[in-house]
Amino acid sequence: MAELMDGKLVSALVLDKLQARTELLKAQGVAPHLAVVLVGEDEASAIYVRNKQRACDRIGMDSTVIRMPGDTTQQILEDQVRELNADPSVHGILVQFPLPAPLQEGPILALIDPTKDVDGFHPANVGRLMNGLPAPVSCTPKGCMALLDHYNIPVSGKEAVVVGRSNTVGKPMAVLLMQANATVTICHSRTQNLADHCRRADILVAAIGKARFITVDMIKPGATVIDVGINRVDGKVVGDVDFAAAQSVAGAITPVPGGVGRMTVAMLLSNTLDAAERWIASSLCSSQ
Repeated sequence: MAELMDGKLVSALVLDKLQARTELLKAQGVAPHLAVVLVGEDEASAIYVRNKQRACDRIGMDSTVIRMPGDTTQQILEDQVRELNADPSVHGILVQFPLPAPLQEGPILALIDPTKDVDGFHPANVGRLMNGLPAPVSCTPKGCMALLDHYNIPVSGKEAVVVGRSNTVGKPMAVLLMQANATVTICHSRTQNLADHCRRADILVAAIGKARFITVDMIKPGATVIDVGINRVDGKVVGDVDFAAAQSVAGAITPVPGGVGRMTVAMLLSNTLDAAERWIASSLCSSQ
């Protein structure tokens, strides 16, 4: 039976450390502050934002949720982002996606101050990540790497397969695994012989957005399986992996729910604290 990679447990340990960092920053006169912009009435987005608020409360971080109606114009949304960019009390900005049509996400991502981009999606930060430079890292891939580290899963020299090539998960996940010296294959909707690729993986990351798409016959015995998927089937939340069957083959596996999702929120707060600490450092330099 596979070892369960418990995101609920690991995220709680991470939040304990983040709480200590928050208290240290407050002792220096800086209250870390995350601002979230939520446009429209998407239920999943609203739940995710509430989870972020609860996590902020848990570690003593200030959080603001700016709720905007679904008919908000592109100009009004961009003006809101500019206002947050200019607010020195805000260290992290997150615009919750997806945005209602016809709002465009690309211009919003590019408008967020890169130093306040706690999602790691700004083009400048994506470029820095690709070049191995310090940058905020997309929260879900960063959480996956934290799980691998906590459970002492070897990465260097291993075969890793990422199923999914999104800008938010698949691509940055592949970059982080490469930076950890894994040999990485990215698979997607046009990949031929997908199952053959998956069966080679020592580390298999499923981020394709299709319920139970990864079946037990696609998993190498003893492999580590990280399930990033969040899908609703008959009122239940399930991942991209057929979890019940995969447990009997994998060496370690994340559950859904209770796995990567918890880590994503913890990494968002970690990125916000990083931004606040950088702000302090830059303020000290400018005052000297």
